[in-house]
Amino acid sequence: MDLQALRYFRAIAEGQSFTKAAKALGVSQPTLSIAMQNLEARLGTTLFLRERNGTTLTTTGQALQRHVDRIFAEIVEAEAHVRALESGDAGSFVVGCHESLGAYFLPGFLAEFFPTHPNIEVLLANAPSAEVRERVLAREVHFGIVVNPAPHPDLVLLDLFDDAIDVLVGEPFTPPHSTVAEAEAAFRRGPVIYAGRVSEGVSLLDDFARLGLATDRKLVCGDLEQVKSLGLAGLGPTVLPRRVAAYGGASSTAAYGGASSTGMYGAFRRLHPTFPIFHDRICLLYRAGVHKTRAWSALKEALVTYGRALDRFT
Repeated sequence: MDLQALRYFRAIAEGQSFTKAAKALGVSQPTLSIAMQNLEARLGTTLFLRERNGTTLTTTGQALQRHVDRIFAEIVEAEAHVRALESGDAGSFVVGCHESLGAYFLPGFLAEFFPTHPNIEVLLANAPSAEVRERVLAREVHFGIVVNPAPHPDLVLLDLFDDAIDVLVGEPFTPPHSTVAEAEAAFRRGPVIYAGRVSEGVSLLDDFARLGLATDRKLVCGDLEQVKSLGLAGLGPTVLPRRVAAYGGASSTAAYGGASSTGMYGAFRRLHPTFPIFHDRICLLYRAGVHKTRAWSALKEALVTYGRALDRFT
């Protein structure tokens, strides 16, 4: 149905006069008459009765008026909603990240963000970093917080903070190894616990092997949280990102796992300070050329500010 014809219809119905409606709309009366004739022909009904005292609606005209009122109310609401999305502090966005990264990053971030942006909805998508990157490219995720992302011409990558994958042991493990020989012996005894699908951890073990440090006792887990829980039980050396190890621990330097000059990361400590580590780079990524509403910009700036406020590992 022609929206202009419905506007003409509403003006005639409200003014109960073709003459008044034509004047109010700034169109000729013949224009209104032709438009209403076409509308009646389309609907197969008579909408108006012309009487001596003006124009009244028929039963079908009254029914159409109720629908037209709802239609234009929806239009007003839609216009207001779109304006709010463009320039107001309202919107819905998907933030994607790895489960273990989100476990230490998201609680503090959302606790700060939600009170100051009550009309911005944040939906979470948990997946490995490579999958989050692909979902950002597919426009399924607005913002990705990812580890060591590969560059792409359609993506903007912003550095947030550093982390490091390290060989750590939980407090129930044997007493601290004061010498390299003692630490090497503990590593060889194993079991060395790591997540097989985390390529950075596998690369670190390869570095150990090139240094002549290898173990036949390995315990391969499906995810970092399982590695952490087994390490906390004192089962053996673990291959973990330091921030994942640190969060939730009573001795962590911050809720999100800041660096520790003592070599302690929550309830974990380094097996030995001379052992190699794998440096991680945590980035925020989003599609280049994205439509940047006010709410989008507010969420992006908040993610960057919070992420860059995290202490950098040394």
